[in-house]
Amino acid sequence: MHIRPKIVIIIPIYNESKVIGEVVANVRKSGFDNIIIIDDGSTDNSFEIIKHLPVIALQHKINRGKGATIRTGTEAAMFIGADIVVTMDGDGQHDALDIDRFVKAFQEKDVDVVLGVRQLEKENMPISRKLANWIADKVTFLLYGVNLQDSQSGFRAFSAHAIKLIKTKSNAYSYESEVLREIKTHQLSYTEVPIHVRYTAYSTSKKHKQNIVNGIKTIYTMIWNILS
Repeated sequence: MHIRPKIVIIIPIYNESKVIGEVVANVRKSGFDNIIIIDDGSTDNSFEIIKHLPVIALQHKINRGKGATIRTGTEAAMFIGADIVVTMDGDGQHDALDIDRFVKAFQEKDVDVVLGVRQLEKENMPISRKLANWIADKVTFLLYGVNLQDSQSGFRAFSAHAIKLIKTKSNAYSYESEVLREIKTHQLSYTEVPIHVRYTAYSTSKKHKQNIVNGIKTIYTMIWNILS
């Protein structure tokens, strides 16, 4: 009898009190109940909200950055026996219905990692984010030798095997590219799947999202990590 893998959804958040309830509702409506939310030192009441949701609610007392937050989430996911770990943003941009695409890719292609590609909505992506992502894609290829359509997408899925091998140091948005370095280093198999993204006034107003300034910081950190 085929046993369904245990799929755990990790959602890092920072000041997402306005939308996190809806995000969780959509994930559960899509058929996924194992959800871990890590509040990264929010200054609003995000943690108070997630404590009352049907999720595992974790908290960083201070803001440590996306990389550190996802590491906290993956440790918790492995502790509860995850077979597949999916990371998605908590601002409502990602469509929970796409999680099935990741699961299907694991089943059909037998890979270690599945990476989401914001292909269909690139025409609606803010110009500054398009440029930042394009630069990051090229630098990721030059530094790590991994050529992807969307190196900065945060919607990803990992097998338990991949999670055990991937070791990152970055706490900020260079984490996304650092994971790709680890994929290359450990020769993990991967594939890409198209995902839907909703660019709302709320999500594009988030200052911690990838933009030109953050993109430059990401590139600097990537180079520094290689040299250090």
